[in-house]
Amino acid sequence: MSSDTAAVTEPTPEKTDTNDDDKKVDWLAEIRGLALMLLAVFAFHSFVAKPFYIPSESMLPNMLVGDRLVVSKYPYGWNWSSVSFHLAPRGDWRVAPATPEYGDIVIPVHPERDEDYIKRVVALPGDSIAVRNGQIILNGEPVPQEAEPPLDLPIDANSTCRGFDDPSFIVTNDKGATVCRVPVYRETLPNGANYLVIDHTNSWLDDFDEMTIPEGHVFVMGDNRDHSSDSRELNSSRGLLGPVPLENIGGRAEFITFSLDGTTTLNPVTWFTSLREGRAWTTLRPSKPSEKAQ
Repeated sequence: MSSDTAAVTEPTPEKTDTNDDDKKVDWLAEIRGLALMLLAVFAFHSFVAKPFYIPSESMLPNMLVGDRLVVSKYPYGWNWSSVSFHLAPRGDWRVAPATPEYGDIVIPVHPERDEDYIKRVVALPGDSIAVRNGQIILNGEPVPQEAEPPLDLPIDANSTCRGFDDPSFIVTNDKGATVCRVPVYRETLPNGANYLVIDHTNSWLDDFDEMTIPEGHVFVMGDNRDHSSDSRELNSSRGLLGPVPLENIGGRAEFITFSLDGTTTLNPVTWFTSLREGRAWTTLRPSKPSEKAQ
């Protein structure tokens, strides 16, 4: 007896891509993570510290155009101007308030527009201040200014020396480099804070009638006295229109992180060649006698 035996082929199960689910991106989680990261950066910049860029020559010789620095947000407490990008509405509220000290370099916001300035505190609430022939008169006493040897500033794309409008400042130093040689004075405030200032010509900013600083305000000036828009400009919106309310101060300058000479391009090599030597980690806190003694 014979029979035909049919060959039976087992059906091949369809292949399933078990990696499909693994390859799917959870965009909601990605967006949430990115948002949390941006929020953390925003909070750090608003409440702890943020970077700052020097765009003008008003703080020469201590700060050059192209300097990048760190501004701390907590020394005087927090207020509307502490919030990054000026997203908070203006107001006179302050949390954990404190008053700046003589000589502090602060970040005041213009009273009429959301524009950050950088200036030095030279008078505190209740002080009387005047300026005569370029010298500060604080509470009836002239603030000491002692002439020091001229200071050589670099000349580059960010620092041209032309702002002084005096070609005699452009000289060649002992190393054969072209520099901007400026006359400087060391100014010393009542708490001993001292720093260099430039006052090289007679200008209308050299004289300012006496006024008393209101409570909750400070008077600020740039170190480049003939080329600074600051509290001395009472009637021009180019300046700060007088003493600065403490709630308009967004932080204190601490130190320089690095400085660029203005030759940076998209070429990565220039990211290094444009760095100025000797600027990184320079403190922006004024010198004091006790610190020198240490």
